[in-house]
Amino acid sequence: MTQSVAIVGSGPAGFFAAQAFLSADTPIKVDMYERLPVPFGLVRYGVAPDHQKLKSVTAVFEATAADPDFQYLGNVTVGQDVSFDELTEAYDAVVVATGAISDRKLSIAGEDLSGSVSATEFVSWYNGHPEFRDRKFDLSHPNVVVIGNGNVALDVSRILAKTPEELAASDISKHALDALSNSKVTDIFVVGRRGPLQASFSIRELREFSMLSDVEPVFDPAEVDRAGASPKELNEASRMLGILKGFAHPDAARQAARRIHFRFLLSPAEIQGTHAAETVVFSKCELEGEAFKRRAVPTTSQVSIPAGLVLRSVGYRGTALPGVPFDERSGTVPTLQGRIVDADGLAIPKLYAAGWIRRGPSGIIGTNRECATETAQSALEDLAAAAERCDPELRTGLLLRLRSGSSAKVDIAGWHRIDRMERKAGEACGKPREKLTSVPEMLEAALALEHAL
Repeated sequence: MTQSVAIVGSGPAGFFAAQAFLSADTPIKVDMYERLPVPFGLVRYGVAPDHQKLKSVTAVFEATAADPDFQYLGNVTVGQDVSFDELTEAYDAVVVATGAISDRKLSIAGEDLSGSVSATEFVSWYNGHPEFRDRKFDLSHPNVVVIGNGNVALDVSRILAKTPEELAASDISKHALDALSNSKVTDIFVVGRRGPLQASFSIRELREFSMLSDVEPVFDPAEVDRAGASPKELNEASRMLGILKGFAHPDAARQAARRIHFRFLLSPAEIQGTHAAETVVFSKCELEGEAFKRRAVPTTSQVSIPAGLVLRSVGYRGTALPGVPFDERSGTVPTLQGRIVDADGLAIPKLYAAGWIRRGPSGIIGTNRECATETAQSALEDLAAAAERCDPELRTGLLLRLRSGSSAKVDIAGWHRIDRMERKAGEACGKPREKLTSVPEMLEAALALEHAL
């Protein structure tokens, strides 16, 4: 008897889980629910627009979507259009793969001032997410401060620093390209609490800053001495240090229109301003602890950096879902081998989780494959041991109700119509695609052929 699985979320974890289920020896139908009309989550709205190679993983997802036992249901919000209780009643297993779509806070004074925003919002804005397309960012001040030492911090800094000509060949959204083309930003400060050896940058992304047009990355080698690193730590981070030391010295004469300043051992203490962000105050830090486990400890000495825009890039966190346990401290759904557990640590029947909502925002896109595969394996073991199967009529009835509801639903064919329209619009202006950035536009494109018939 064919069993059925519902996957909530259409990002990498969701598609990797679907692939694992559809590759199983037992026949399984997979229905993927997505609150937006378009799929691919993090790949579409998180990966930087100038990193097109990373987006090629969607070809793998499209192959999964082509399986006759796979069904895509876009523009369906679980928790609103359908509850988790309804899903667990209609399906043999339900996998939560909603990712981590909110940001971690700094918890400092002035964080809520205008001009202090999360890097998450900025990334979603330039990537054309419908919920962020109308956001406004003050690019009139010469200084931007980016707080964080991970790859997202590098992404937003690079997008801010690139020329309009460099960005024009990416799939950056038109509204963002227009705004960035008129930017007055000249200096971008990428600031981290710990030292350069503890930064989470990837070597490849850091090296990119040496290749940008009219951009000068800046680093003071004395930062390494201040970090007090051990020989083993220096050896471990030798490649990264080699790149940083190849950047211009802060005291050197400016050689480019824009500078990106890499600063370390500074912990944000306060964002100051009358009505909007004007200055970020940092406490200088010292590192304590043994090698490879060092922690930053703020001192009483402080330094200030003027800025009209402050981008907080200190991590993503998941969002609670109605009817699903949630750990507020970690921003994840509590699990054991992918099985969602209750407050007593006991597995909740039929409920599973994969990806960032399960383990937190860690790893790269491919890391989700191992995570999702483990979750699918746990679910498959439970399905094999289950004494009862869901009545298939329950799933059929649920799908019929959703399709006949007041809001339009987008299937995989509808997504392909959106995809073709975006690619055609992009081709006309030398871009990989020109994204549709509002839900009504997406629905109009997805349902155009249907209405014509």
